[in-house]
Amino acid sequence: MNYHANENRYNLMKYNKCGESGLKLPAVSLGMWHNFGDTGDFENMCRMCFTAFDNGITHFDLANNYGPSAGSAEINFGKILNTYMKSHRDEMVISTKAGYYMWEGPYGDFGSRKYLISSLDQSLKRMNIDYVDIFYHHRPDPETPLYETMWALNQIVKSGKALYVGLSNYDGETMKKAADILNELHCPFIINQNKYSIFDRTVEKNGILDACVSEEKGMIVFSPLAQGLLTERYLKGIPSDSRIKTDGRFLNENSISEELLQKVHKLNEIAENRSQTLAQMALSWVYNKKGVTSVLIGASKPEQVLENIKMLENTTFSQEELDIIDNIAL
Repeated sequence: MNYHANENRYNLMKYNKCGESGLKLPAVSLGMWHNFGDTGDFENMCRMCFTAFDNGITHFDLANNYGPSAGSAEINFGKILNTYMKSHRDEMVISTKAGYYMWEGPYGDFGSRKYLISSLDQSLKRMNIDYVDIFYHHRPDPETPLYETMWALNQIVKSGKALYVGLSNYDGETMKKAADILNELHCPFIINQNKYSIFDRTVEKNGILDACVSEEKGMIVFSPLAQGLLTERYLKGIPSDSRIKTDGRFLNENSISEELLQKVHKLNEIAENRSQTLAQMALSWVYNKKGVTSVLIGASKPEQVLENIKMLENTTFSQEELDIIDNIAL
């Protein structure tokens, strides 16, 4: 298998400044939370990465625990990068994270200086790269002092192992406190990563979306399709190969009520009136929100990458459409 990048790739994507920084991210980024682990097909992973890059997706998002098994997504992405795409490394934004459980004992979880630095060293070895473009603390740590975690992020940048840092799953108040520390350290904190979708408005309630705007930080959104609920897959009920059936960690069959499925149908009607698929409309809706820099998509095949990118063809909503979507979803 050979790979030659599409020469017109940068004409196919929109790029947005990440907060007040000089870094631009594609409007659509490729996440590797699912489908890049040991259970995935390697050739399919390659095709998804090639398709993404060929269409201007320059940002590839990972974490130390992505798999399964934990670490395998980084290993597989590293193989793809070093075997087929190494000449394009400087055209890419590669991110990874640490903050969730990764190894046994008291040093393989949360936000201590030891864990974050050790974890990034492991991630770089798995991907066989010298640095990542963005390194995130993956979740707040209630036991480690906030300044210790932020100092660790600062040391990581100063060591050259990351160019920028980000925070994931923080609320607005905690993010502002962290930003104060990082600003004092002159550490390039530029982005937050949080869950956001038509069905999940937590970022609106916990202040992080407003804080991103006021603090001039970027926001990249994960799970914009609500783990697949906001796609055509659930219009005829729960498919046998859905994530609900195959992996109950993130979606539970008992939580998929008839009322929720009716909401999906009503949202799909709005999408059809916009000449979009439900997934495209859901992605456009998130991207349209003030403060959102990029939308993270997951995919199980290259065709899904292409379909999701089409959301950029219609990213504006009338106030009437927005009101109707809120009345259905909330």
